[in-house]
Amino acid sequence: MTYLPWGPYDGFDAYRTALEAGLRREDFITYAVIDSASGNAAGVASYLNINPAAGSIEVGGIAYAPALQRKPAGTEAMYLMMRRALEELGYRRYEWKCNALNAPSRAAAQRYGFRFEGIFHQADVVKGRNRDTAWFSITDREWPGIKAAFERWLDPGNFDGGGRQRVSLSALTARQGVY
Repeated sequence: MTYLPWGPYDGFDAYRTALEAGLRREDFITYAVIDSASGNAAGVASYLNINPAAGSIEVGGIAYAPALQRKPAGTEAMYLMMRRALEELGYRRYEWKCNALNAPSRAAAQRYGFRFEGIFHQADVVKGRNRDTAWFSITDREWPGIKAAFERWLDPGNFDGGGRQRVSLSALTARQGVY
């Protein structure tokens, strides 16, 4: 919650109220991420800053429980959202923005194949603090290579009997020349 513009919450009821308010926003589409192994919701992710005229859409508001963090299910959710935006909905630019101090978010963006575009200094004030924003993107031209990397990584053959990856996603996306 340190880097998100909302929260922390006093409990589940306060979180649910905020989530329901967010679901009513027209410029925000939020998805529950379900862990198929347990059947439980284990995270949320949203499309935001949706700009059909420019052909751009951002993924953000991502909050994963430990059950999804750096796990195939969480990665698959990001892949499915990318595929929907770039292939099914026809966007030409898929963005990831985060607080420049949020090292885990920046690492995740690069792992997923987003290209770092730079820092927008003093872009906002969040929770009374300056926010420099790191910008990342995947364009429709880059998507075929990124998609192939995700599909290779998500293939069951990429995991050994203990569920450990044989080839990392970051190694596969790096081969696409993205960063």
